[in-house]
Amino acid sequence: MNKAALLFFPACIMVSSLVSAQTASVTASGRITGIDKTALPYAHIILKEEKDSTFTAGTITNEEGRFSLTGIQPDHYVLETSLIGYKTQTQPIFIGSLSEFLEIPTIELVQQQETENKIEAITITASKKNEIDNRLDKKTYSVADNISQSGGSVLQSMQNLPGITVQDGKVQLRGNDKVTVLIDGKQTALTGFGSQTGLDNIPASAIDKIEIINNPSSKYDANGNAGIINIIMKKNKQNGWNGKAGFTTGLGSLWVRKENLPTIRPQYTLTPKINPSLSVNYRKNKVNIFLQADNLYTETLNKNEFVTRTYDNGTVISSQLKRNRNTNFFTTKAGIDWNIDHQNTLTISGMYGSEKIIDRGDQPFFNGDMSQRLRLWQFLEDELKTTVMGTASYQHKFKEAGHVLNVGFNYTFHREDEKYFYDNYLPSSSGTDAFKLLSDEQVYDFNVDYVKPLKYGRIETGIKLRNRSIPTNMNFIPGTNSVLDVSAGGKADYKEFIPAVYGNYVFENEKWEAELGLRLEYVKIQYDVNPNHPTYKSDGYNYTQPFPNFRLAYKLDDRNKFSIFYNRRVDRPNEVDIRIFPKYDDAEIIKVGNPALRPQFTNSVELGYKRNWDSGYLYSALYHRFANGTITRISSIVPDSTLIYAIFQNAGKSYYTGLETIWNQKVSDIYSLNVNGNIYRNQIDAFTVQNLYPQPNTFSADRQTAISGNIKMNNVFHFSKGLDLQFTLVYLAPDIIPQGRIQSRFSMDAGVKKAIQKGKGELFLNATDLLNTMVIQKSLQGNGFAYTSNDYYETQVLRLGYSYKF
Repeated sequence: MNKAALLFFPACIMVSSLVSAQTASVTASGRITGIDKTALPYAHIILKEEKDSTFTAGTITNEEGRFSLTGIQPDHYVLETSLIGYKTQTQPIFIGSLSEFLEIPTIELVQQQETENKIEAITITASKKNEIDNRLDKKTYSVADNISQSGGSVLQSMQNLPGITVQDGKVQLRGNDKVTVLIDGKQTALTGFGSQTGLDNIPASAIDKIEIINNPSSKYDANGNAGIINIIMKKNKQNGWNGKAGFTTGLGSLWVRKENLPTIRPQYTLTPKINPSLSVNYRKNKVNIFLQADNLYTETLNKNEFVTRTYDNGTVISSQLKRNRNTNFFTTKAGIDWNIDHQNTLTISGMYGSEKIIDRGDQPFFNGDMSQRLRLWQFLEDELKTTVMGTASYQHKFKEAGHVLNVGFNYTFHREDEKYFYDNYLPSSSGTDAFKLLSDEQVYDFNVDYVKPLKYGRIETGIKLRNRSIPTNMNFIPGTNSVLDVSAGGKADYKEFIPAVYGNYVFENEKWEAELGLRLEYVKIQYDVNPNHPTYKSDGYNYTQPFPNFRLAYKLDDRNKFSIFYNRRVDRPNEVDIRIFPKYDDAEIIKVGNPALRPQFTNSVELGYKRNWDSGYLYSALYHRFANGTITRISSIVPDSTLIYAIFQNAGKSYYTGLETIWNQKVSDIYSLNVNGNIYRNQIDAFTVQNLYPQPNTFSADRQTAISGNIKMNNVFHFSKGLDLQFTLVYLAPDIIPQGRIQSRFSMDAGVKKAIQKGKGELFLNATDLLNTMVIQKSLQGNGFAYTSNDYYETQVLRLGYSYKF
């Protein structure tokens, strides 16, 4: 770990005693009856501040004796209930901050001649609308506030958020990429069922908020040991016609950071970005109709990696992998909300996504002193990904506020149609190879969720059923002097069946909070492969496992809270992780799946602390994760070959121990800042595995440890007349990767936006990696070889955008 990180970490700890209390609200409901349980209509309900009897809210009961009080902030109150002919009753009420809807126990009024009953104090809990959830298990960020990343993809928008880093096109939470990504609370083919995918092509303009959940409760799927990222799409519910239209354009790769090796085609520069977007909503009476459409076209220098491989026999090979990429991603979501009556709602929606990718790549190979070109590998990738999703959800609201039953069904179809064409130039010959891959994924999800408010919290329970299938066909088309392993092609069929049931109990009083949940999942995976495959055979597994979660919190006062968390989660290998077909997007570092791969189970414990004050807040978390069956890629070579084969394996036990701190401070009416520091120790125990492809070979590794972390600083300036400015600094410390290390990285982003047209219009200008300093440097050690790499892929982008609300 370098000196900058070591110096900054104590600073984070020092400033980690600072932050902001924000307003929360709750809807509290109840029922008034007589001693004989008869409903009492038209009873008067008054809520007053306990400290000075200030009036807060009031209402009367309906024909069924029911009432609701809305917009109540957490505090101590007195509830006064009165009705002609009955004794007026008062009772203390504490409103907490965990549940948005709470049920007050039935209040029985005593007639004038009857004996007065003893009345107990009541505790009500509410959900706090805060950047960091009051339970300390979730952080919520508005995409619109991330000025320096406006107009890009979801992945780009995420990389400036506290607690998130981006590596190799995947998001990491606290240094771990085992993250489940949801859209509107559901897993989809756009972001991956299981392992994440496609985030770099989803337009950020379609997104409203991003939630980061480090300690998910049992109501979420158990997959993803690092946590969950929930992407919330835009959806308006204002009356009448309304919406938002926007257009963003930009340029990337403004200059060549490192010149190409000789004899290859030019790398992309001045790459254009175009992103029109439209959001429309119409609401009248019981019907709400919504439409969201976005198109993101980009040209990108997707990869520009310079690699030096050194073998134990003295052979040295220098190469460059350059990939010029054109991408067009169109996505649209439309639906209708039908409020059948005040208790029943039906929502039907559909989503369509089309992602077209054209890659033109060059990969030259030279000897160590660059005096001879050994090989030139040029390729064209033509890939089309099509996603269709249909969702139906029904909600029944019981008479008590917050007492709901949700039933949902979701169908997803995802087609991956991929074609690769290769030209292989050797010193004395050349040839052309190709392959075609077709994969059709179908997923059926059914869920039932039930929430019941209680006197001191709530209960949540539900069931979920998933059936998923992915038939895949790989067709290798060899040419002259082909390098393709034609025998490794053919068909494969992935099948997944997962029924699950969960229960969750939440409790709160004035000082203590507790949450206890359990999810029970049965999983059956079957992977059938081509019986003629030379290496792999059909495989599968099944298990029934419990996944508990627990949280206990103590409130020192209104501004200070401690919480302790525990949960158990799993990372199941996704279909692409076990896919048997070799992938040749790198000619001499070939990636292959492993049907024998098994789930990775992880236990996590965390101690969290939050302090609020009028102009800011501090959040700190000490966490420890220990995993068994750690999933990682292992790179190895076979005798008499310089080709490297990277294959997923279960590597044994691994451990993450770290400290995360977020300090948010409003310094003045103009300037505010957010500092996020994360330091952790990463350890992978010694292990030995056997790679079967292309022929059996054994790999052993000693224990690896590293202390790493990252630091982010967001500076926001709010000037007069709707002018906002943001600067973001990101530093990522060196870290361990499978069989090696990745070096430190640094970037600075900046953005400015201006409200115009009486607040209906907005202009923004931003730049990512303003100083063009983000370079990915890796080193890796295998049995019989070592390699180093430097990737100068496109990171610097300028964008200009405009949006208008109507």
